[in-house]
Amino acid sequence: MATNAQIHEVGVFLGGSNFIGDVGPTTYVAPNEPVFGLLYKWNKSARHAYRFSYTQSKIVSNDLDSKEAGRNQRGYNFENTIKEVSLGLEFNFFDFNLHNSSTKITPYVHSGISYFRYHALYVLDGESEKIENTGSFSVPMTVGIKSNITRNLILAAEVGTRYTLTDNIDGSNPENKNLESLRFGNINNNDWYVFSGVTLTYTFGNKPCYCAE
Repeated sequence: MATNAQIHEVGVFLGGSNFIGDVGPTTYVAPNEPVFGLLYKWNKSARHAYRFSYTQSKIVSNDLDSKEAGRNQRGYNFENTIKEVSLGLEFNFFDFNLHNSSTKITPYVHSGISYFRYHALYVLDGESEKIENTGSFSVPMTVGIKSNITRNLILAAEVGTRYTLTDNIDGSNPENKNLESLRFGNINNNDWYVFSGVTLTYTFGNKPCYCAE
């Protein structure tokens, strides 16, 4: 019979953020601003867990950092802030039984739905200007690898992309009709942002139902 099992995890996420859209570089993972988050996981089995998180970061990008000649010559830049809450499912490739004290390592993937707050922007003379606070949804797609480093601590490294339902994090597609003349870039493609970093979580709780007697 197993004892001292853990089914809950609480912890922190630390890393960096970057943006992929109509301003700045299009490099997939290129963190340029710090990101901080809090997360909670409810491990329903050795292979999957429900995951809730709150994450926030400044989002900045500059055409001068782009390798594309057109963007580099244009010279636009912007700054925004993302405050995100997310709910989803995390799936382990290998059994990650938290009531087994031996060292375990597994890759994992995570997805779900996120809601985030940000500033609606427009770009004038190459600089971003704020219109108002607004919100939108995104779809997180995360890949990572994790291991238990002590009996109650789990360390993970992950990269999480967010496909958003807006095209105006960078100010390229303001919805205000008075600002239509300031739209630029590909207005048919929505914005992405990426959170890359590490999580450290503490495990606690009662024996899960998947634990064999």
